[in-house]
Amino acid sequence: MTNATNDARITDLGPVGVWLGPLRAAPVDTQRQAVTRFEELGYGSVWEGEGVGSNDVFVQEAVWLSATRRIVAGSGIANIWARHPGTARAAAATLGEAWPGRFILGLGVSHAPMVNRSGQKYERPLDRMREYLDGFGDRPFPVPVVLAALRPRMLELAAERTDGAHTYFVPPEHTAQAREVLGPDRLLLPEQAVVLETDPATARATARRHTAFYLQMPNYVNNLKRLGFTDDDLADNGSDRLVDTIVAWGDPETVAARIRAHLEAGADHVLIQPLAADIKDAVHQLEELKPVLDR
Repeated sequence: MTNATNDARITDLGPVGVWLGPLRAAPVDTQRQAVTRFEELGYGSVWEGEGVGSNDVFVQEAVWLSATRRIVAGSGIANIWARHPGTARAAAATLGEAWPGRFILGLGVSHAPMVNRSGQKYERPLDRMREYLDGFGDRPFPVPVVLAALRPRMLELAAERTDGAHTYFVPPEHTAQAREVLGPDRLLLPEQAVVLETDPATARATARRHTAFYLQMPNYVNNLKRLGFTDDDLADNGSDRLVDTIVAWGDPETVAARIRAHLEAGADHVLIQPLAADIKDAVHQLEELKPVLDR
């Protein structure tokens, strides 16, 4: 971990972790088996997301932490529209006390379609996050806190008020830009979607099922445009250029090269998201990939 703060509250993450949102919908026994296997393989962390009312990320992470001995659990994200900031801090403090050095709290503003469906009104996301941090309380935080951040102003807020940033749906080019904004002393934890498949048509079809969802979200669309993608790239669930930039596909060596590119661009720890038919397939991809990453 290159973060110069060397936060003693967190164990060494190593270079790679796992981001696996579908795990939260699996039976609890399946979740326990999966996170135990990730730990056995040597992945440093395991992350998931949270909607509003879809799951409680703090409860989920407690299940994972109780089933394992070393791996760090991270929220990517704990949705700030789902609970009062004081409640979030109290829950994080409990996990931090129960499993010292093994929980990272990622906070995020989520997306308008998800929030509006909950009966709330999504507006002023940057101001909303700033207000949430005001309510969360002063440092020292009970656990390391990072913000889901894509564009410069949210990255600046992450650098000013928290321990760093968790980025998602981004290429190594964005990682380099984010590191420049964050400076050398903050955690940078990008997610990287992967498909272990060498046939271009099959790999891109899997990748497009992933990009199709996120290209409906203005936050991601605006960030991609800032990175130089055009309306043509964003049409029909993503051009080949966009899909190949967001999702690393191919054999394990090819996929590992993309993950290393994030690390070389300034990431402290890359969260690998296997795009898989089911949890068993996701675990299998991570089993294939890890020996190559260890070379």
